Amino acid sequence: QLVESGGGVVQAGGSLQLSCPASPLYAMAWFLQTPGGERGLGAAIGRTGQTTHYANSVKGRFSISKDNAKNTLYLQMDSLKSEETAVYYCAAGYANNDYHTPPEVKDYSYWGQGTQVTVSS
Repeated sequence: QLVESGGGVVQAGGSLQLSCPASPLYAMAWFLQTPGGERGLGAAIGRTGQTTHYANSVKGRFSISKDNAKNTLYLQMDSLKSEETAVYYCAAGYANNDYHTPPEVKDYSYWGQGTQVTVSS
């Protein structure tokens, strides 16, 4: 069961860290869904945690990591922008190999219920 934690309210330019349970058996990702918008990829990570993939809009500011020893997935978000106010979802899915980082919603079979992140300007 995927349960996200770490959401909340932060000022623009601030930081938050999200976490959720992880498994070495799956590629995992963080998606975000803005009000009225579609769910889109923030960042994905391969089964071993050695490979990552980021949406262009978050590169250099967000960092996804996976601690398989602690069975935890993280998303460190820095320099947050007001337009990143969204519900953030943790997701897990089957991958072709240890390094594959699936980028699309359809690639993930398991989802958390989401955690709200509000960035105030």
